[in-house]
Amino acid sequence: MTTLISPSILNSDIGHLAGELEKISNADWAHVDVMDNHFVPNLTWGVPVIEAAKKYSPVPIDAHLMIADPDRWVPSFVEAGADSVTFHAEAVAAPIRLAREVRGMGARVGIALNPATQIDDYIDILDEFDMVLCMTVEPGFGGQPFLTSVMPKVRRLRELINKKGLETWIQVDGGVSVDTIEQAAEAGANNFVAGSAVYRAEDAANAVDQLRELARKCSHS
Repeated sequence: MTTLISPSILNSDIGHLAGELEKISNADWAHVDVMDNHFVPNLTWGVPVIEAAKKYSPVPIDAHLMIADPDRWVPSFVEAGADSVTFHAEAVAAPIRLAREVRGMGARVGIALNPATQIDDYIDILDEFDMVLCMTVEPGFGGQPFLTSVMPKVRRLRELINKKGLETWIQVDGGVSVDTIEQAAEAGANNFVAGSAVYRAEDAANAVDQLRELARKCSHS
């Protein structure tokens, strides 16, 4: 399965968004963290930033919606230009209906699980999603340490996906760096969100390449 690096613009200089996106032109996706100060205790940005990112990004836009009531708000993010939209299992009322709506609009769809949220309720509906995001920190703030306790969940999810013959991506988000990406790849993740590790590096593009190479060495075929 393809190894994908998705730098989070949460750690970028949003005042120079076009230039910050150009720094990661060798990445696979640009990850946009949307927080509403309700589902998580932090506030970032919304639809206008997705629209701007879509205008300037050299790579597809991956919108991670850490918001309440995604059933209502998700379609507007697809309309704004998000190529992939991920909503949280803990916030959604009708995950299958919403997933099908997103796919019907032509975008990829993901479901996100907080560190303590188990996958059991979603095993039978995995084929409704293009991606499962396993949070490796508690959502809401950047710069938190990577939670190794989530790796058994990632490993089990990879086994289930392979057993079912699905092409579902497993994304990890939170604390991903040169020190942690290998264990996430070994567990079965193939899509890696990195914020600080990319945008606080001296050379963002080089950081992307380094992370991709480390992950590929440990990735599952």
